[in-house]
Amino acid sequence: MTPPHLPPRQFLLSAEPGIRVVVRYRIADGLTDALGYLLDASENSCTVRTRTSDVEIPLAMVIAAKEVPPPPQRRKPL
Repeated sequence: MTPPHLPPRQFLLSAEPGIRVVVRYRIADGLTDALGYLLDASENSCTVRTRTSDVEIPLAMVIAAKEVPPPPQRRKPL
């Protein structure tokens, strides 16, 4: 796992693509989170693949970011 003490922007720029992350960022009505796999990070933005879509997030809007563990295994039907 990537060290959690890095500032959000620096964390995203140094993180390996493919890790699972949660990114909190500003939107017009407040804040929201993107939970998924980091696809890419550049000087201006990062892209996170969530369950529903790829989300491009301007780094200037990022409030917090960290690596998270893989999702739990789905339970098999009885």
